[in-house]
Amino acid sequence: MTRLSVEVLAADAVQPITSAGRAQLGIAVLAAFAVIILLITQFKLHAFLALTIGSLALGAFAGAPLDKAIVSFTTGLGSTVAGVGVLIALGAILGKLLADSGGADQIVDTILAKAGGRAMPWAMVLIASVVGLPLFFEVGIVLLIPVVLMVAKRGNYSLMRIGIPALAGLSVMHGLVPPHPGPLVAIDAVGANLGVTLAFGVLVAIPTVIVAGPLFSKVAARWVDAPVPDRMLPPRASEELKNRPGFLPTLATVLLPVVLMLSKALVDLVIDDPANTTQRVFDVIGSPLIALLAAVIVAMFTLGRPAGFTKARLSQTVEKGLMPIAGILLIVGAGGGFKQTLIDSGVGQMILDVSKDWSIPALLLAWLIAVAIRLATGSATVATVSAAGLVAPLAADMSTTHAALLVLAIGAGSLFFSHVNDAGFWLVKEYFGLSVGQTIKTWSIMETIISVVAGALVLLLSLVV
Repeated sequence: MTRLSVEVLAADAVQPITSAGRAQLGIAVLAAFAVIILLITQFKLHAFLALTIGSLALGAFAGAPLDKAIVSFTTGLGSTVAGVGVLIALGAILGKLLADSGGADQIVDTILAKAGGRAMPWAMVLIASVVGLPLFFEVGIVLLIPVVLMVAKRGNYSLMRIGIPALAGLSVMHGLVPPHPGPLVAIDAVGANLGVTLAFGVLVAIPTVIVAGPLFSKVAARWVDAPVPDRMLPPRASEELKNRPGFLPTLATVLLPVVLMLSKALVDLVIDDPANTTQRVFDVIGSPLIALLAAVIVAMFTLGRPAGFTKARLSQTVEKGLMPIAGILLIVGAGGGFKQTLIDSGVGQMILDVSKDWSIPALLLAWLIAVAIRLATGSATVATVSAAGLVAPLAADMSTTHAALLVLAIGAGSLFFSHVNDAGFWLVKEYFGLSVGQTIKTWSIMETIISVVAGALVLLLSLVV
């Protein structure tokens, strides 16, 4: 093993990498990814264990001492969980309060009461985007599926005409808009500004969800004419409640963290003085921790109290909201550990050095790397955290706006062509009662449209900002 590969895993300095060192690191990265992909796809190992083993394998293949690889992995895991773990937990609590209080049902019912006919697919996009903002993708699907099925059945709509817009809204929020775990991890790894990323994320998300949702649903409905599966019509959360929150208080609660974070971004653009009192105030209230914490506290009063929740019921709801995120936190943390191992082994610097000789834009490179990992592992989160670690050095000389666009390019690539190695693929297939072929024609193609359209919009934005 070369002496270089041992030295570059020490986190105290970045050393120039020779051509021989590049070759060894390149082989080490490919081998590590192969280990992760094999463990996830063939051995069905949990992504947390696969990423942990893959990180140690990377250090071993790079010829580094195992203790150095362990330090890199644990350091990255710790810093990642410290950076986004609390935010993921707060988002999960807010989502659980929204679901259990009937607030989500209130938003859904109010919007559907105002929409009908050709407007229904657009209403489904709006519902999914608003409700899905604080929710994990899987939770959003479970929450919205009954609505999709009931609307399709009662209104005699095509299942795909209603379902695709809802799925598009959820998926776009999941991949492009903080405070979802993927974008948050990428922001943390790249060092991007959260407020600017959020603003650009919303800007990219709107046209993307229109193309992949209502517009593509017309084509999907012609390709797949699936009946509504009656067996998948579960009762809604609010059916057991005597009262539920009002529409406006619920909507205001859901949008509160977004408004606070965007306000901080706007103030930072207008006032560029760290000593300014106004800017310091907005830096605090617009930080993701305070914004989400404020939304959770407000939700206890605007959502929990109208639903008749006692203090014990609120405590129980918070506990239930936290339970399902253990796996997500572990995957995100292990992804951060893998990212740090990549950085400390010199892989990020190697990509930075090699890419200087390429004519390919950094944003396109980030998108392609995320696409490759997504196709191989089937996980958008694994693709995001791994790609972010690989391309993080590219952000060193980028402006604030381009660093934010780098995050969005990674997020867009992480959504590319969901197929049989993705848990989301099977979730959609079973809930909608589709065959594998039908799921590919609808869900997989929709995900690809989101990835390509969002990626193209990010590249276009990079030319004008």
